[in-house]
Amino acid sequence: MAINDYNYQTKKLIMTDITFPGEKIAIIEEYESGKNTFDDGHMVRSAVVGTPDLNKKERTAQVQNFKQLSIPQVNDTVIGTVAAVMSSMIAVMILYVNGKSVKSHVECICNTRNIRKKSVALVNDIVKLKIIGHLNGAIHATISEPDLGVLFTKCKKCGGGVIPMHDAIKCVECAWIDERKLSADFGNYDFIKLRA
Repeated sequence: MAINDYNYQTKKLIMTDITFPGEKIAIIEEYESGKNTFDDGHMVRSAVVGTPDLNKKERTAQVQNFKQLSIPQVNDTVIGTVAAVMSSMIAVMILYVNGKSVKSHVECICNTRNIRKKSVALVNDIVKLKIIGHLNGAIHATISEPDLGVLFTKCKKCGGGVIPMHDAIKCVECAWIDERKLSADFGNYDFIKLRA
């Protein structure tokens, strides 16, 4: 075997041991989804870059990732910045999981359809959410509980500071009143300490 053939075979062997997000690991009839994987209804797929690990005894498929990302789990409380606002959901870049700063900056989506507010949250608002599930490679969260919601926001009209007023906010500079889904902790958070 020539050296080039040996190098090619070695690279091929190494590359087959690596999975990428979305790549098929197993079929759901044979294995259940485990750590760092998700079930798409037909297949168990990788959620991270790593090496697949099929546990034949427990019949679970998981992926050991190279770099441990701080992916929040179900029932974790997260704090993040609203990255996008759509008609019935918001996308949030996660900055804190259970009060601990994370550097992975993964995003979660939060359904806002059942909340009767004109503006649940706006882009760049800081919100507190609870993780409710992982489905099709996406992290899903809720904002509906009383302690969840907007922790910090500014006036959308002039960018000034705001104060809570019943279930709305009022700008201290231009007196504009607007709706938000406020957390019970709104205005009580120490953001200087939080962002340090």
